[in-house]
Amino acid sequence: MYTHEDLSHLRNQSLKLQGWIRQQTFSPEMEKTLRRFSSWEVSELIFNVNQSTFRGKLVADPTLPGGEVEPDGRQRWFSLEEVNELRRRLKINRKSLMPPRPAGKRAIRAAVANFKGGAGKSTVALHLAHAAALDGYRVLVVDFDPQATLSHSMGLTDVAEDYTVWGIMARDLIRETERMNNRAAAAESGTTLPRRQLPASITGMGLGDLRVGDFIKPSSWSTIDAIPSCANAAFVEFASAQYRHLNPEWSFFAAVSRYLDQIPDDAYDLILFDCPPAIGYQSMNAVFAADMLYIPSGPGYWEYDSTTSFIGQLAEALEDLSHGFDGVLPTGKIGLPKTFAEIRFILTRYEPGNALHQAMYEAFRKVFGHHVTDHPVEMTRAVEQSGRFLNSVYEMDYREMTRETWRRARGTFDNAYREFREVMLSAWSKLEDDA
Repeated sequence: MYTHEDLSHLRNQSLKLQGWIRQQTFSPEMEKTLRRFSSWEVSELIFNVNQSTFRGKLVADPTLPGGEVEPDGRQRWFSLEEVNELRRRLKINRKSLMPPRPAGKRAIRAAVANFKGGAGKSTVALHLAHAAALDGYRVLVVDFDPQATLSHSMGLTDVAEDYTVWGIMARDLIRETERMNNRAAAAESGTTLPRRQLPASITGMGLGDLRVGDFIKPSSWSTIDAIPSCANAAFVEFASAQYRHLNPEWSFFAAVSRYLDQIPDDAYDLILFDCPPAIGYQSMNAVFAADMLYIPSGPGYWEYDSTTSFIGQLAEALEDLSHGFDGVLPTGKIGLPKTFAEIRFILTRYEPGNALHQAMYEAFRKVFGHHVTDHPVEMTRAVEQSGRFLNSVYEMDYREMTRETWRRARGTFDNAYREFREVMLSAWSKLEDDA
């Protein structure tokens, strides 16, 4: 028979090997770093211009970043910072290389969600974040999943639970309770509003005094920041139930939305959420804060069935929230009833030559219509390898495999991202202008 002590022993054994695993996965210093990008990648895959045109621009302006030149002089390799400087300074046919961003809009928020484990949520979120960064957008990823796959893929492994979504929610409870108590003290009517008293075990943690930026960590990508997660952040599901008992008026589902409202509107372009495989306090915060919903699903019947259950339960949960809080919510950017500017289903682990996958794709299209993306994420050897080593295809060096293998893997995510960007821009245009 085994108890919690045996589980703890197994965990400790794993922790002893984590350093070795990170060393195999990341750099020898156990710190994930981003590779450079070849002039071929920068010109044809990132800027979408001819290589000769790109080389001509570099020759014409010696002040432009030149990258690092290979010993044989055939190829230049550029850092992401150099790529972005080139993007800002270059014009091709008098057109800017900067990505489109609607004027007067805050950052667009997208949640990648489904309570089916293994649907590819973290893989989709990671690749969309990296593709958007290569496209010139500034990205903030928020990891709501205590499994922390996205955080680890971003190179963030030493994370304290105080600085995860759990910390954000506890901070919000403290601040919202103080706001409610101040409202009660200021009431001039004859009715005395109840005051809520939080125990010192909560107020004494110091979370109420944390600043917005304390939760945001830089990643190995200079234009991607992250609010990471960790295994201990799973405590939020138990803690939040306790917090709601302490203050039943606390609109727990809007805690992360209220936090994001405090970030300057122009600090990021895209805020991307990786949700846990469950409908709980964390996933409800993610879904509520999101402007658009991306729902990955595998191409099997049981995954289709689970996805159907997910959207049904999510609909019921959002309806309950709308009625339970009387349509009034203390936040400036998201209101009740909850609405989404766009909703999309994206199939993952798709094999074009598999008759069952083809049939399920057509079934998804028949049921969900235009909400199903045109470009599924195909399963290739390079895609499978990227997940095994906590890297996106964009981080993998094409010289480590055949270029055709790498191009096929990158192509599936390039297509998925281009479609995501169209959906994102459509949703972005529907947001209210900044005040």
